[in-house]
Amino acid sequence: MDPTLAFPLLVALIGVALLFDFLNGLHDAANSIATVVSTRVLRPHIAVAWAAFFNFIAFLFFGLHVAETVGKGIVDASVIDPSVIFGALMGAISWNIITWAAGIPSSSSHALIGGLLGAGVAKAGLSAVIWNGVTKTTVAIFLSPTLGLLLALLLVLASSWVFRRVNAPFADRIFRKLQLVSAALYSLGHGGNDAQKTMGIIAVLLFSQGLLGDTFYVPFWVVISAQAAMGLGTLFGGWRIVHTMGSKITRLTPHQGFCAESGGAIMLFSATWLGIPVSTTHTITGCIVGVGAARRASAVRWGVAGNIVIAWVVTLPSAALIGAGFYMLTTLVA
Repeated sequence: MDPTLAFPLLVALIGVALLFDFLNGLHDAANSIATVVSTRVLRPHIAVAWAAFFNFIAFLFFGLHVAETVGKGIVDASVIDPSVIFGALMGAISWNIITWAAGIPSSSSHALIGGLLGAGVAKAGLSAVIWNGVTKTTVAIFLSPTLGLLLALLLVLASSWVFRRVNAPFADRIFRKLQLVSAALYSLGHGGNDAQKTMGIIAVLLFSQGLLGDTFYVPFWVVISAQAAMGLGTLFGGWRIVHTMGSKITRLTPHQGFCAESGGAIMLFSATWLGIPVSTTHTITGCIVGVGAARRASAVRWGVAGNIVIAWVVTLPSAALIGAGFYMLTTLVA
């Protein structure tokens, strides 16, 4: 690469990565606030500020295991160059915009991983893929919402038993207060898992350019930049998806909202500590379905949930195709 072009291109790509992170926060704002808004515990603008704050401070509570998985556990780091990163980011951003416009809560995480896989395979073939990391991530696509559903269902049953002798208005007031805590914890888990994916992309780009030395790590300025971009995105909110998540799947009470957020937070904390880049969208959707099903199966609008599942399945290959297309475009104009 021409050294006179390297630095401006590097800065531009980091800017695109942070734009993706901002859009991730915008796209996934619903994950953090849909339940607390739909139950009217917080007004929308206060809810997004609440979520954005906890999105930002997440780096204080988690290691960087997810960033390391994305940075060196999906595509061989030796394959990474600015063109691959550009393809990955554009694949993810394009798919996020498409699904945001349609109000579909798809996964920003898997859009990014799909874009990275598509661009990496377009450059170096299937030998570029690190199958262990991809397998772990793919399994999580199906496992995180399933476990979230079961966990939220169990939380509803357990808390209903604990409060079985408490009159309904008093229990409702308690769960309204508890939902502030559960929403904060979920936003913390969201910021901890999702922002690290962008950190991993920026870090592997710096590593590919020899700016991190011989050892891969995530510089602190990258951590702060990614957390801030995600927090700002959440602050702007994603109202189309809030509506889908908060009311179209099932109607929520503060009790159910607390159980959904708590189940989601437990899942995200666990995945982040294990270094698994799960989808916060998949996780909270599974939890919302779980609390709805705890009331009665007919309380869940299964048609809406089915459309969301279809979006989950097509996200990774769709983003991969777009990412590969953008990578090929860079080779034509380079």
